[in-house]
Amino acid sequence: MNQLQTADYIVFFIYFIAVSSYGYYIYHKKKSKNISSKDFFLAEGSLTWWAIGASLIASNISAEHFIGMSGSGFALGLAIASYEWMAAATLIIVAIFIIPVYLKNKIFTMPQFLAKRYNDKVSTIMAVFWLLVYVFVNLTSIIYLGALAISSISNISFEWSIVGLSIFSMIVTLGGMKVIGYTDVIQVLVLIIGGLITTYLALSLLSNEYGFGNDIFKGLSVLRKEAPSHFHMIFNSSDKYYKELPGLSVLFGGMLINNLAYWGCNQYIVQRALGADLNTARKGILFAAFLKLLVPVIAVLPGIVMYVLHRKGLFQAEMVDNGVLKPDHAYPTLMNLLPPGLKGIAFAALTAAIVASLAGKANSIATIFSLDIYRKIFNKEASDRKMVMVGRWAVAISLTIAAIVTPALKSLDQAYQFIQEYVGFISPGVLAIFLLGFYWKRTTAAAAMTGALITIPLSTVLKFLPVWTNGAFPDYPFLDRMAIDFVVIVLLMIGISLSKPQTLANEQAIEVDTSMFKISTSFAIGSLLIMGILTALYTIFW
Repeated sequence: MNQLQTADYIVFFIYFIAVSSYGYYIYHKKKSKNISSKDFFLAEGSLTWWAIGASLIASNISAEHFIGMSGSGFALGLAIASYEWMAAATLIIVAIFIIPVYLKNKIFTMPQFLAKRYNDKVSTIMAVFWLLVYVFVNLTSIIYLGALAISSISNISFEWSIVGLSIFSMIVTLGGMKVIGYTDVIQVLVLIIGGLITTYLALSLLSNEYGFGNDIFKGLSVLRKEAPSHFHMIFNSSDKYYKELPGLSVLFGGMLINNLAYWGCNQYIVQRALGADLNTARKGILFAAFLKLLVPVIAVLPGIVMYVLHRKGLFQAEMVDNGVLKPDHAYPTLMNLLPPGLKGIAFAALTAAIVASLAGKANSIATIFSLDIYRKIFNKEASDRKMVMVGRWAVAISLTIAAIVTPALKSLDQAYQFIQEYVGFISPGVLAIFLLGFYWKRTTAAAAMTGALITIPLSTVLKFLPVWTNGAFPDYPFLDRMAIDFVVIVLLMIGISLSKPQTLANEQAIEVDTSMFKISTSFAIGSLLIMGILTALYTIFW
């Protein structure tokens, strides 16, 4: 029944009060009369390693995982978990080779790095790109999937779900990064517990259907037996979903580019570590990498269970909308089967994931707009108090715009793939500009400007050229298009930099030396453990 019972509302109310009260406590704990802009945007020096790690995951995991990734699990199977498991490996790379550069050079925003390494024009163009992507792709898709889920498991309408999520997110975000970081610890606990409960129910239900009682381990064996095609991590070119996850590209190609751009050059993510010292930041990132290994258990497995049950003849009506099978309905349908109380926990987990992610993205929008656009262009002498006020207005306005645009996404089938593909229009250019800016001193501002301007047009041409040429041009999978984009942009930037050496960027603007990349013994052990687990997973499920 698509309705929350009294026990569910009680559980959800407890969650809401806990998050709000803890956020209020953190906000007032060390509050001064005039909160500084660095404290508001970065929580400078305030976040512990476990808060950084929890915040990274809480902000990353959202409705796009619970709903979107579960839907892709229904359609594609375990292979979609590559986004999570390869992210764990990418986080280790980021912690070793990218975070030290930001911290050593006192970088607080991604556009600030571009301004310092190249010039203000490159910085401003990329700031605008990021704001557009954050508002019109990230915020809207999270609100859409969240509202879809909430309206599917409760008597709250889709439209009121949008309003409620937007307002709750504003409340959390207006307290600044310190409030977001520490409330995310509660959020990640709630979403993991709630997610595991839903996965347990799914496996128990499957085990029951096949006559094994509530034995979840029997449920896992049934899953492997009934859906063997859904337990392959690497597709070959003959597989139906090769275009979504093209073979080894999920290990070394476009997936790596996608992950490095997301985890290493993305204000929304990197911001969590920019206010900490290097040791604390690395510990937090490693903790997040361990948590990443767990995500497919709570986000992908339920979708595969629903695939098996649907193929067995169950939930036929629930999985169809206007005569079309909708994989994204898998998780909400499963949540509706939970008993009162447990459904409230799952509902709170879903809400925690959505709100934490929205709050994190809204704070990053506020940070980029306030520090890299408002103060640079409109008011260079703005006080800290003024900057915080502008940041709060940016939060409110961006969430309002996203809420208004959200209903336009109703036509989507697999929202998770939509997000990955269209964010991927900008990722190759971003990564090329940053990596060359870090590690090749001869990279010029003109080259960076070209990379910034060409990334979206090049991605667009590669996507639509097969249609425009009636199939004469190859229709590459979008992850392969990202790899092609990246290589072309890097070569173009190198060529431009070498052709006009008299216009070299400031070589000394960004300090990089090999001593920055030394890691502690404990970090090395943790990293090796994660890589060992990943090697085992890909060996078993190849």
